[in-house]
Amino acid sequence: MSRRKHHNEHHEEHIDESWLIPYADILTLLLALFIVLFASAQVDQKKFDMIAQSFSNAFMGSNSIFDSNHTPLQIDDGQPRPQEKVPLVSLSSADKARMFQAETAQLVEAKRKMDAYIQENGLGGSLETALTEEGLVVRIKETALFPSGSAELIPQSRAFADQIATMLSALPQRVIISGHTDNVPINTAEFPTNWDLSSKRALNFMKYLLARSNLQPERFSAIGYGEYRPVAPNADEAGRARNRRVEVLIVRSYNL
Repeated sequence: MSRRKHHNEHHEEHIDESWLIPYADILTLLLALFIVLFASAQVDQKKFDMIAQSFSNAFMGSNSIFDSNHTPLQIDDGQPRPQEKVPLVSLSSADKARMFQAETAQLVEAKRKMDAYIQENGLGGSLETALTEEGLVVRIKETALFPSGSAELIPQSRAFADQIATMLSALPQRVIISGHTDNVPINTAEFPTNWDLSSKRALNFMKYLLARSNLQPERFSAIGYGEYRPVAPNADEAGRARNRRVEVLIVRSYNL
């Protein structure tokens, strides 16, 4: 009897193996962690070099702590784009001056041709040009483009608009078309404010330029400034007439 009891007690005793389950889970998690760390460590050297060069150009403009290659970062996405501003921090002073002077000469020549066209066609009271720090500006008086309170181009504007389009087609820079008004409020169903009127005028003139030539649309943008960028006081009709205008700005690509 005692032997049988002893045999039963021995049979019921066994090793507790419940600890194996969390142990296996820990091993699985560690394996996953090492796989992730290993994958993260496989750096794409090409991308790393591109990023390193980009930081070097942006912050140092000379030797990179990552790479001694001085070639500017270029990423080609297959899309055509207009001439873009070169990061002048990566250029020497002599290179900066040379590129600035070359572009200035280009803009001066474009201004000379436009001024000659204006003089030959008796448009001095409607168009004028100016070379500024931002670039070459062609200012067009409101009455040469639109009826009062309207954004529809008048037929007479097409001839010089075509001439402006021809000038722009020979240049690579970005172009900003801006509309401006005087400070007399407007409140019509089509144009509740001067913002609306100036924006629509700029947009319509830009659309006309793009429709009449092979200009690249990605170079262009249109904006309305309303009454907030006057070129003359709004105290009298002469000043207000000067402020009602559309400007074509050929934006410099290089600045000192």
